[in-house]
Amino acid sequence: MPESESYDYALIGGGIMSATLGVLLKLTNPDVRLVMFERLSEVAAESSNPWNNAGTGHAALCELNYMPDSADGSLPDPSKAIAINEQFQVSRQFWASLVELGILNTPSSFIRTVPHMTFVQGAKDIDYLKRRHLALENQPLFAGMKFSTDLDEISGWAPLITQQRKSQDIAATFIDQGTDVDYGEMTKQMITWLKGQGMKLEMDTEVKSVYQFESGKWQVWLGASQNRLIHADRVFVGAGGYALKLLQKSRIPEINGYGTFPVSGHFLRTDNPEVVAQHHAKVYSQAQVGAPPMSVPHLDTRIVDGKPSLLFGPFAGLNPKFLKSGSILDLPLSIRPANLLPYLSVAFRNLGLVSYLLKEVTKSRSEKFASLQEFVPDADANDWSYYEAGQRAQVIKPVGRGGVLQFGTEVITSADGSISGLLGASPGASVSVSVMLEVLEKMQPKQFQESKAALAKLIPSFEKKLNDNPALAKKTLKATAKALGLKA
Repeated sequence: MPESESYDYALIGGGIMSATLGVLLKLTNPDVRLVMFERLSEVAAESSNPWNNAGTGHAALCELNYMPDSADGSLPDPSKAIAINEQFQVSRQFWASLVELGILNTPSSFIRTVPHMTFVQGAKDIDYLKRRHLALENQPLFAGMKFSTDLDEISGWAPLITQQRKSQDIAATFIDQGTDVDYGEMTKQMITWLKGQGMKLEMDTEVKSVYQFESGKWQVWLGASQNRLIHADRVFVGAGGYALKLLQKSRIPEINGYGTFPVSGHFLRTDNPEVVAQHHAKVYSQAQVGAPPMSVPHLDTRIVDGKPSLLFGPFAGLNPKFLKSGSILDLPLSIRPANLLPYLSVAFRNLGLVSYLLKEVTKSRSEKFASLQEFVPDADANDWSYYEAGQRAQVIKPVGRGGVLQFGTEVITSADGSISGLLGASPGASVSVSVMLEVLEKMQPKQFQESKAALAKLIPSFEKKLNDNPALAKKTLKATAKALGLKA
């Protein structure tokens, strides 16, 4: 007879999302029985890996796609930017609490202060950036943001992007409270603690499918070669791009109509100390016309294992894989009768996007380097190398009889709350705590209500809006900065 194992929660995927949910579960219920499955030989090897993402602590400080321009030239609506920042502050508070509890180690091992900037060129974008700054400068969570069109001042913020720049038709915003985050290191530290608390970690173990019995319990199937039966009361699918496949196999009706649009990411990188020393910021710009939001060009300071580097990109490409280590059959095998029309309608409605991606795929190395030179006019090709980053799986969400391409995260939960999964990408890891709180509430609403006092200790602003309370926002930013070793 096969060996039978029973757990309260099965966490599928060894990334930042599963790790965050596991820690939340253990801190609110120490007796909870957890098992985590990771298909690779190490955790945090896909989207959470520091070289598979830009490591930006997404707080809408510099990312223009969270605050698009108004149609009539008025001040842009800051509500989405504020909401993203609020979510990031929840993450900061939670991470600060984990440091104080000894779950996370020395903060500098996973988070550093790196200023966030926005850089634009041309009269139209300069006007927009100025109005964006006006809309944000009095918002408590954006306090201290500066705006300038002065070349010398911008040079003081980011000298690499102004050296030998002939045109002075530029503008930038600057805030020195941005962050660079190593989500891979953070994930590993969380999982190490979870193992110490009794969680069973299964490496090199791919979950093939999940099946729900009439009793409501789930069986996690690991393939015919595994002579084991894994049962769990609840299942969380934090498997990145493979979440769609597993949720489809679960046969819950809530996943019907959903699809995934995979996009590969590539960057130019330099480790040359002389070049790296001239730039200490994450500088985001405006996306090209027709380009997806995740393709916004940015020049980033990146710190991994204590060593700084610079990244420029991303360069998007078409790739049918749902994971970097996935299969070229991932996309075609995900098509079902229920999501065929959403897939087709997204393709029809986004012909400009498809055209853009095809152009990106065919770009030569020299053309990509020319894009870098728009940021860094005197960049030397000998200093920069080209590397493949992670795989994004953007959500195709059913709407009516068709579908829309959604740039964000989407939580899919069964009606009985016994299985939940996460689709989507950016802002992803930056808002992982808020997203996992949503998962926790959907999966166990009663227990979530009972855990609110414990959650409020971990997240002091729990169920509050910092931006609506300037004094609380200032106090919270100062407290988390101190705990995490960041600039206040």
